[in-house]
Amino acid sequence: MRYIWELEEWPNFKWKSDDIINSLSRARLAQGKLISKITALGFDSKQKSRTEILTEETMKTAAIEGVRFDREAVRSSIARKLGLPLAGLKKPDRNADGLIEMLLDATDKYDQPLTLSRIKSWQAALFPTGYSGLLKIDAGNWRSKDPMQVVSGQLAKETVHYEAPPGERMPSEMKLFMKWWKKEKGALDGLLRAGIAHIYFVTIHPFEDGNGRVARALTDMALAQDEKISQRYYSLSSRIMAEGKAYYDILERSQKGSLDITLWLEWFLDCFIHALEDSEDSILNILQKSLFWQKHAQTTFNENQKKVLNRLLDAGPGGFEGGLSTRKYVGMTKVSRATAYRDIADLVEKIVLKQNRAKGRSVSYDLIFPGVDND
Repeated sequence: MRYIWELEEWPNFKWKSDDIINSLSRARLAQGKLISKITALGFDSKQKSRTEILTEETMKTAAIEGVRFDREAVRSSIARKLGLPLAGLKKPDRNADGLIEMLLDATDKYDQPLTLSRIKSWQAALFPTGYSGLLKIDAGNWRSKDPMQVVSGQLAKETVHYEAPPGERMPSEMKLFMKWWKKEKGALDGLLRAGIAHIYFVTIHPFEDGNGRVARALTDMALAQDEKISQRYYSLSSRIMAEGKAYYDILERSQKGSLDITLWLEWFLDCFIHALEDSEDSILNILQKSLFWQKHAQTTFNENQKKVLNRLLDAGPGGFEGGLSTRKYVGMTKVSRATAYRDIADLVEKIVLKQNRAKGRSVSYDLIFPGVDND
């Protein structure tokens, strides 16, 4: 079976509009609902939402490529770049800086022209040392090595899932991509343009490494151009990570055979919808945290209590499995059981925690969430 870039009509993608109209309508409805909720957020809640979503996007878009970062260090890097207070945060993660800069450049400056040199600078930012792991790469330049394959399995028993166009075609292929990007802006539905940009770019696979991360930045840029909102309040990369096997399977199927990408667009739109739904949960959690601290602005907590309360708030209503126990409190704070018992009793007296029905050794407590616990 031939790869789609080998076809004479490449890169003229096709799709069946009747097959995707339902998914596109649902995506637009979910998009409108989320934007409406974002508009209602206060400034502080918007900043917190943006920081959390960008942290998640950074963590997950790197994890898809097998790169792991420390979450708190990433959050610190983002706070520094957004000019937010750094007190109490970990030291920023310099290894994540390039990825964060690329994501911010793609979305905060979505209305600035996309150029080939800008795309190259994004990829170069991902590999500031010129190395991908132990492998020396030509960062910031199109690949020239042949062939570029996506493989899995053990050495000598590898399965080739995809082979990209030859390296000598990269300059002309990327010029065609840029022509398509500019031509379809405003002419093609914005969500479809974002989905096509993703599969188009990863099919070309113009760099030695980092193609997936750059493709997701381009997708975010296309979505920002569609919404005319620079700040991201949902993480598409998180959904792609959650649906990783399905993502690679649909890519492999869509990169072979014909240029009909109907199945890819259906999958992309559904993934987009799930990302928006995930974000609704995240925003609700941020609002609940904000309401909690507003309600208890005059309540005195010690540092250990604050640490535990933040863990419970992060978990959300019913999200802290089994409830808070003295043993779990000790595990989180490293205090004695007696101190943990006193701290918990104090939180119950301040109507911050409520005791669950179980007694004796099974006694546990849940956080009282404003608006959730009718309080």
